[in-house]
Amino acid sequence: MALAGFRLPPHLLPLTARLEAFFRRADVEAFATGGFVRDVMLGRSLRDIDISTTGDPLELASRLAAELGVTQFPLDGERRHARVLVPDLDIHIDLVPLHGTIGEDLRLRDYTIDALGIPVGQLASGAAPVIDPMGGVLDLRAGILRVVSAQSFDSDPLRMLRGARLAAQLGFEIEPESAALIRQRAPSLRDAAVERQRDELILILGSKRAAEGLRLADELGLLSQVLPELDEMRGVEQPGQHHWDVFGHGVEAVAALDGMLGPGEPAGASHAWLWQELWGRIEWWPKAPGRWVEEMSPGVPRLAVLKLCALLHDIGKPRTKSIDAGGRIRFFGHSEVGANMAVALLRRLHLPGRVVSHVATMIDAHLRPLQIAQFGAPTRRAVYRFFRDTGDAGIDTLFLTLADHLATAGPRVTLEGWRRHVAVVDYLLRMSFEQPVTARSKALLDGDDIMREFGLQPGRGVGELLDLLREAHASGEISTREEALALARRHLEHKARRR
Repeated sequence: MALAGFRLPPHLLPLTARLEAFFRRADVEAFATGGFVRDVMLGRSLRDIDISTTGDPLELASRLAAELGVTQFPLDGERRHARVLVPDLDIHIDLVPLHGTIGEDLRLRDYTIDALGIPVGQLASGAAPVIDPMGGVLDLRAGILRVVSAQSFDSDPLRMLRGARLAAQLGFEIEPESAALIRQRAPSLRDAAVERQRDELILILGSKRAAEGLRLADELGLLSQVLPELDEMRGVEQPGQHHWDVFGHGVEAVAALDGMLGPGEPAGASHAWLWQELWGRIEWWPKAPGRWVEEMSPGVPRLAVLKLCALLHDIGKPRTKSIDAGGRIRFFGHSEVGANMAVALLRRLHLPGRVVSHVATMIDAHLRPLQIAQFGAPTRRAVYRFFRDTGDAGIDTLFLTLADHLATAGPRVTLEGWRRHVAVVDYLLRMSFEQPVTARSKALLDGDDIMREFGLQPGRGVGELLDLLREAHASGEISTREEALALARRHLEHKARRR
């Protein structure tokens, strides 16, 4: 890997000049460190500037934010960590205490490629010599992730999971002795706060190499510490159309989403035609890329939630497995069982309620898109019911269905089979945006109208009528107020005759 040394992107030079002046006036030492230096040298996009300082980070952050006209907040009041947001540059500045000299501080880092520093006073030059006490530059050049010392994991066991995430994101190899140390210490990952484990897992899942990160975490013995519920899925055999066992199927579904929803056509992929067929078919949906980067809660992008669901979507299969008289493997009810299991798992990880319900809805509904299209184009009524029941999770469920197909077929996937699945998803996507397919359409009658016209009292019967009218409107059976009244009247008369 060719590294050109530290050379700051031009758009950050004015900001670093202001930082240099600020810390000089504050009369404190300050160093840009860690991932910021690493990512500049690798030419990666930058979202943060890590600064270690001899001053009080909380007090300095307040003063710096006031000078820049931006906002700041404490990241960790006890450890004196603070963050300054610079929205115009889509970047934030993290201030932390410097532990001893800069050399001593860098030796406390986790991996050598993060044990790098540069005086803030030299940043504005755009190019600067790098402080590198642990040989991190050489490891960057070689594409190697090497732990700084055996004590790194003792002070913070989460660093092991972070190593798997960094290796996958950067495409690096974990140096053999470091990998062996992680395997040895893997059980201690459970000592890290579950919220921190969750955050690293979300970072893995939100990356374009999520499946690679999961496989590496599994190979290092870390995945079972974070998600022990997955262990039930290992070695569970599936019917012949499945290429992998239940556990492998989940990981491969994540890999399918890596390929489908990455930043572009997979480079050098043996099945690039899969990507071309999908996005050639739905090129009419220009807002698609923006959907996956939006956050469902702070720090939790929709893409990570979808990949988490892909990993878990068959988690209910081991508990529902049966073999019929003909020797065929069955998993009756695995969607509902899996949705309930996922709820318990995600609550254990303290994920927000919106994310928990979103994943549960997708798991429960992940078979429905193909079921309603089993005998041809789905009816408008079936489409309405699907999106009524899934809401915001409906579109994501369609892409989960595609990933499920690829993870089932594996290397036996065919263009014909893929085209059939893509055609179903394309049809349902179009219908989801077409009024009045979904419940987003304006009702022809409301509850007050129904009670007034038919002399009904508030109650369950009014709700049933409203559901009936919405569904009929969505399916195209009615389109006017008069037709809605006529249908409601027929329904009430039919109920009266049955009494």
